[in-house]
Amino acid sequence: MKKLLAAIVATTALNAPVLAEEGITEFRIGLLGGENAQDRMTSNECYRAKAEELLGVPVKLFTPADYDGVIQGLLGGTIDMAWLGASGYAKTYLTNPDAVEPIMVKTNLDGSYAYHSIGFARKDSGITSLEDMKGKLFGFGDPNSTSGYLIPSIEIPETTGASMESGDYFGEVKFTGGHEQTIVAVNNGDVDAGVTWADGMGAWEDGYNSGALRKASDAGLVDMNDLVEIWKSKPIPEGPVVLRKSLPERVKIDITTLTASLPYMDPECAYNFMAGEALGFQPIAHEDYLSIIAARKSKM
Repeated sequence: MKKLLAAIVATTALNAPVLAEEGITEFRIGLLGGENAQDRMTSNECYRAKAEELLGVPVKLFTPADYDGVIQGLLGGTIDMAWLGASGYAKTYLTNPDAVEPIMVKTNLDGSYAYHSIGFARKDSGITSLEDMKGKLFGFGDPNSTSGYLIPSIEIPETTGASMESGDYFGEVKFTGGHEQTIVAVNNGDVDAGVTWADGMGAWEDGYNSGALRKASDAGLVDMNDLVEIWKSKPIPEGPVVLRKSLPERVKIDITTLTASLPYMDPECAYNFMAGEALGFQPIAHEDYLSIIAARKSKM
């Protein structure tokens, strides 16, 4: 893999004119709103720089305010690449099946590519389960988030026997805007509990191995010892890294190779890009998301 990447990098000087001839004068990466815009830019800067060196054209990062901003950018052709959640990919596909194609998926340390939606509360709140959340304020990230809303909206009612409408079981269901916002809201006591994503592996005290809790813990936003897990979803397929289908094949090959090689050539960059400790990336296909697409379609 390293030799393959080196060979591609060696052709960068020749690659830029080729891309220009094909109408590619820049490459645009959309970043989902899981954390504040500056932290998203910082976490992805090393990847951006490597992609720019490899492609030989300017590579820019875009941080729309919400998940739908990235989705609409992909659909409209103003964003070329994004790491979507499975639900975001489902919405993109259901809107236009020819807009994007999945290329890679993050792989956990055990070789799996699943993660969980995690319900959590402050330890000093006394909340330890969904039963304790009856009549209370529950925070969710974004309507287009897989772990931040889609999966909880399907699985939580199976436990509570009630809908997710405010006042039905929970006192209020509130969208915070993203995973980091949910974590901060719970930690500050602005909501009684929230949901976010994690691989569910490793120690709770670390925020698990990877995911939004790990990033928040690493950033010093929370002390995981102050939080407690109150619910965990069934395994969810990790969202795909996607590219616009209309991109030149050379660009697709270069970006796929870069993504796959990242943990080997720059572990620190990979740690930031993958939101914690992970094995790396592996190829993924549209067929791996059929169940999520069906779930998303059922909510339309």
